[in-house]
Amino acid sequence: MSSTRTVLITGCSSGIGEATAARLVRNGWDVHATARRPETLAGLADAGCTTLALDVTDEASMASAVDAVLAASGRIDALVNNAGYSQSGALESVDVDDVRRQFETNVFGLLRLTQLVLPAMRAQGSGRIVNIGSMGGRLTFPGGGAYHASKYALEALSDALRFEVAGFGVQVVLVEPGLITTNFEGAAATAMADYVGGDGPYADFNAAVLRSTTEVYAGPMVKLGGPPEAVARTIEKALTKKRPRPRYLVTPSAYGAVATRRMLPDRMWDLAMRAQFPQPK
Repeated sequence: MSSTRTVLITGCSSGIGEATAARLVRNGWDVHATARRPETLAGLADAGCTTLALDVTDEASMASAVDAVLAASGRIDALVNNAGYSQSGALESVDVDDVRRQFETNVFGLLRLTQLVLPAMRAQGSGRIVNIGSMGGRLTFPGGGAYHASKYALEALSDALRFEVAGFGVQVVLVEPGLITTNFEGAAATAMADYVGGDGPYADFNAAVLRSTTEVYAGPMVKLGGPPEAVARTIEKALTKKRPRPRYLVTPSAYGAVATRRMLPDRMWDLAMRAQFPQPK
């Protein structure tokens, strides 16, 4: 791919999206960086990115952003579907509306935005779609059922889409980060706030899940993680290699956790989880 290709990136207000936009614009890409609140993108605008408002749960917002990119650049060579967050909590205790919001952001919005850019990619006979999944699409931690379900769904969507659009010259890549030192844990804690406290059957469990989510980013496990820039480097590789791999794991934590889950039978995995989380009873 030429260094002047156009890329649309979602979720650029911080973390992986911000690092990816900054890296690509430095390397000559025509970067359209987006977020629900465009005022959070001032630094990327100063760096040379075109910034846009884009809410992946709003049809009009997505259509407007795609139209703006096509009007400004005439084409969309790459889409990086990065926007997403984690909804935690024991499944019986989580409000179904919160699960719907999780899927609207992590799955349905991602799919709809992909549908909106594909006509332009098919017309030009080329394109690259990079979906930001997670090691959480390959394994499940207790208390994370809603989030893991959304990332498992992204695995299936990416696999199907990769086959369906290849004949049009469009390549699909799934990037699966492990522990990344961003404000991800803060957003996860906020999303879980309503499920901590009280004396319900899952009160202690949900509190333990919240503590675990917070502590993993401050404890020794963080040494197996990596900064957002590590994911940004992998995304750039996925965008520029002539024949990218269908999947890229990022960080030692992702390689280690996925390998461990692959080796352990389900009952052994459950035993390992009981050593880390109190089982509700």
